[in-house]
Amino acid sequence: MSIRVLHVATGNVGRIALRQLVEDPRFELVGLVVSDPDKVGKDAAQLCDSGVATGIRATSDLSAALELKPDVVSYCALAEMRFFDALEDLKACLSAGANVVATSPVPYLYPWGTLPNSLVEPFEALCAEQGVSLFVTGVDPGWVNDMLPFAIASTCQYVEQIVCSEIADYASYDGAPVLFDVMGFGLPVGEVAMQFKPGMLTAAWGPSIRQLATGFGLELDEITEWFEQEAAPEDFDVAAGTIARGSVAAVRFRITGIAAGKPVIVVDHTTRLRPDLRPDWPQPAQDGGSYRVEVIGEPSYVVDVCPTSRLGDHNYAAIASAAGRMVNAIPVVLDAAPGIRTPLDLPFITADGIFATSLSNRTATTPQIGNRWDA
Repeated sequence: MSIRVLHVATGNVGRIALRQLVEDPRFELVGLVVSDPDKVGKDAAQLCDSGVATGIRATSDLSAALELKPDVVSYCALAEMRFFDALEDLKACLSAGANVVATSPVPYLYPWGTLPNSLVEPFEALCAEQGVSLFVTGVDPGWVNDMLPFAIASTCQYVEQIVCSEIADYASYDGAPVLFDVMGFGLPVGEVAMQFKPGMLTAAWGPSIRQLATGFGLELDEITEWFEQEAAPEDFDVAAGTIARGSVAAVRFRITGIAAGKPVIVVDHTTRLRPDLRPDWPQPAQDGGSYRVEVIGEPSYVVDVCPTSRLGDHNYAAIASAAGRMVNAIPVVLDAAPGIRTPLDLPFITADGIFATSLSNRTATTPQIGNRWDA
């Protein structure tokens, strides 16, 4: 029997997740909630560029959509600038007896130690009362710094440090609210954007660092933050708008978990809007962008992850990986014990159901995958 899913949001992540929900026979899309009035009333297939007609029309009324009694809600609404509104959305979904898989709010990847108990215990109690679970995931924060480090480090005799890096050109990313309002691109150099105000980097990436520390049995002394900005040498355009000469055009930031006085877990981000900026900063393993996990120990590893997609560039591929991680987690989240769930207490999420999915359900815009033995 297909899993009944209510999907929320059709932004950069949401529309990719929606397409999988529409085309993957493991799931039955029963409803779609959007915030843009221009999208209300449109068929779900139209909003995710799928050729599979659904008959599901988008609504802006979450409460009414929850009356459809979904097994799970896939929640992809942006929460950075509406954190408490997003929490109310999650509460409404859990109160309706629906499990939730989500890509935001990111502190709920692993909220313990980052959020006050007043923002954690009510969700745990609500999950227990309704017999449902909440699982928040993504790419980074997400699988790059919660799944990969554990898998790689499991082969080591000992580990001294883990470094998880994103090195990417965001010029093709059209998420203006994230680029301009959150990350501060286009602001005068020296002006502190929302993401770099004290504590904000820890709020976003601290959950991943604390989750890794818990999995490795580490007691953290503290989490530190650092960032640096680089100015645009001239005016230039990106997908989200115009970057003026002298305004922020590249940023590098680092969040570090300290244990026994040593930097043991590091998240390091280098984000450029032009590849020629700050050549002394880390460089990606492929044009556009990549992720890197470094395990310093015995043996040591440097693992570069280079996302690509038939449907878009490196930024699209990275976003698609976050959407896929969330959607593919649905079956194990439904089977999980009630509560806020993390990769530390969920079964390993595999590609079960992906290889078994009939390619005949895919649309013409998704290239058919041939038999790998034909090569």
